[in-house]
Amino acid sequence: MNFSARSKLGETDSGSVVGQAIAHDSARGHVSGKALYIDDLPEPAVTFHVAPIMATSARGRLLSLDVEEVRASEGVVAVLMAGDVPGCNDCSPVDFDVDPIFASETISFHGQVVGAVIATSHLLARQAARRALIDIASEVPLVEAAAALAADARLMPDYAFQRGDVTAGFAAAAHRLNGRIAIGGQEHFYLEGQAALAIPGEGGDMLVHSSTQHPSEVQHIVARALGVASHAVQCEVRRMGGGFGGKESQASQWAAIAAIAARHMGAACKLRLDRDDDMMLTGKRHDCLVDYEVGFDGEGRIGVLASHFAMRCGYSADLSLGVCDRTLFHADNAYYLPACDLVSARLRTNTVSNTAFRGFGGPQGMVAVERVIDAIAWHLGCDPLDIRKRNLYGVMGLTTPYGMDIDDNILPELVEALERSSDYRQRRSAISAYNTASPVLKRGLALTPVKFGISFTLIHLNQAGALVHIYADGSVALNHGGTEMGQGLYIKVAQVVADEFALPLEAIRITATTTAKVPNTGPTAASAGSDLNAMAAREAARTIKARLVDFCSERYQVPAPDIRFVDGQVVIGTERLSFGDVVREAVRARISLSSTGFYRTPDIHWDRAAKSGRPFYYFAYGAACSEVEIDTTTGEMQVRRIDILHDVGASLNPAIDIGQIEGGFVQGMGWLTTEELVFDEAGRLRTHAPSTYKIPVASDVPEDFRVALWQSPNRRETIYRSKAVGEPPLMLAISVWSAIADAIHAVAPGEQVGLHAPATPEAILAAIKAIRHPGGERP
Repeated sequence: MNFSARSKLGETDSGSVVGQAIAHDSARGHVSGKALYIDDLPEPAVTFHVAPIMATSARGRLLSLDVEEVRASEGVVAVLMAGDVPGCNDCSPVDFDVDPIFASETISFHGQVVGAVIATSHLLARQAARRALIDIASEVPLVEAAAALAADARLMPDYAFQRGDVTAGFAAAAHRLNGRIAIGGQEHFYLEGQAALAIPGEGGDMLVHSSTQHPSEVQHIVARALGVASHAVQCEVRRMGGGFGGKESQASQWAAIAAIAARHMGAACKLRLDRDDDMMLTGKRHDCLVDYEVGFDGEGRIGVLASHFAMRCGYSADLSLGVCDRTLFHADNAYYLPACDLVSARLRTNTVSNTAFRGFGGPQGMVAVERVIDAIAWHLGCDPLDIRKRNLYGVMGLTTPYGMDIDDNILPELVEALERSSDYRQRRSAISAYNTASPVLKRGLALTPVKFGISFTLIHLNQAGALVHIYADGSVALNHGGTEMGQGLYIKVAQVVADEFALPLEAIRITATTTAKVPNTGPTAASAGSDLNAMAAREAARTIKARLVDFCSERYQVPAPDIRFVDGQVVIGTERLSFGDVVREAVRARISLSSTGFYRTPDIHWDRAAKSGRPFYYFAYGAACSEVEIDTTTGEMQVRRIDILHDVGASLNPAIDIGQIEGGFVQGMGWLTTEELVFDEAGRLRTHAPSTYKIPVASDVPEDFRVALWQSPNRRETIYRSKAVGEPPLMLAISVWSAIADAIHAVAPGEQVGLHAPATPEAILAAIKAIRHPGGERP
């Protein structure tokens, strides 16, 4: 069956660029240094630089802020505080919370911004900011999730999904297990830090160049801070040096401060955070404590699961409602739960407000249930893969704990295919023999699945707009509301537009995302960019194409069905004209060659209070098989081989998709193995980049890294039947974490492994110690 879903009117054929492995549009610029980021943009002749003044305590009342020494510092031209905000001193992305741009009374986390220095250089601004004298009546902060849970410090009410009779399920279960897992947070560590350049214009206008995933939100928050209407603020983003969720809501404060400074000075102002300051001042992946109890039969089939997620949200809500909800949406991962009680507690702590991160809460839910599966296997003495396969959706039921029927499930056959292609059974036997003969080095193997829901559960975010212009020479300018974070969104959308007009890709000019062209867009998430924006762009292109077809039909007296777009030409009956010639004729005939396009995801609805609906348009699936080796004397770990089979539907660009799978996997591996965030008792972040915060490097990636795409068009009507690929691959890395636990299990088969995440050498050693002495205290 042909799933390309081309239009019948003015049909294009041959030479399609959709589905081709085409390089990223900025690839040459990235490697040559010619790709411009915020700090590379030419600055107006008069440009000032802004640096934040940061609180020295994690909790307390701000008694005074003495900035006299700051004002007297070299290069300083002004100091801003809460009273200098022309409009609303708030940068919250939600209506029910308050995130002050400049804290003025209450200090809620260490480093919270209380003011800003405007100076003639970035360095002078930073140096002067350190000279502020801040007097805070300090209080004992709540730092860790366990402490917040004990203090009943809720940021918002708990939320839960329940199904079936949990009490009866446990009473009837042949086997029961319980445990606790600590799952760490993660720093986004984008290559380009938070940055903004604000340039004032006429009549109160403000142009803001922001490194943000959500230009519309930056526009609205900057307008609110300046006390102007949104039409007076333009937010522009050509590219970001990575975002991963960390520039969705978190970019707004820095853009607002830059804009307030520009308004105050009547001149351009730029703010870019130092890496250490960025780590201190911006939210991270939500860390959590998970307590679980599971009941299952002698074959390992789950009858009932109770999981409680105690999630550290930080001092304010930010995006925690959606993040923590998505943890529950994915607390089943790929497995049918006949009875369950899945609860999320959203905890207030005196730490920076945690925020979106690739996977948006889903990874935490999946890690927990994969540990449950491993625990069942260890208890029964079974291969964990067999327990996984027995509990998969499709083998068991097809309704999720939140009542959504799964109508696109491919996991049973995908997992079987990866089991064969990775030689799982043969390698399992070989590893067992190796471990028996090796007293110090132990190897582990794990094959874990992923089922990830695609759509924003806040339904109004599932919309996108686009703008397409065709100029008189036949060249095309493309603009849409999605932002380019390095994930290849721009090139994929350009491929779709090129295909509509049957033009070579170089005929399409990709222009910077700007709120002046496409308004009211949602945030760009790596898992929904093409789904939304490519559809909107295709709608705009088809509108123009229909006008050209009507024009040609009338001018040449040829029925519309006999007009086709082929290889840069327009075939009109028996005559062929170049696309450029047709466009020039259309311009002379006063035909509009500009159009907007709009798309909203169909068939999705979610009533959060009633806990009913279809929150996801479809699911993306995948599986990974990881082999690791650990040293039981040092806790060192090495990944030996990775096999991935991932579902991207009918790929728009296989090269981009494979790159996203590889990159997402490695980022997930870093979260679960090396990236550890440490706060001290005073609430100060003690991990610094890159000295003590360790992201994966080239040597952490195995030479044997095999990635294959599952060849199956999306059953839902997405753009060319493709699937989102940015976020789901991160969770494939859970296979590495499970493989480490499998290697530790080889130290004392039959015992439960108390491995937490991240599985650093220290964590691995602690788990080995506990499994060797099962009667002792577990880590």
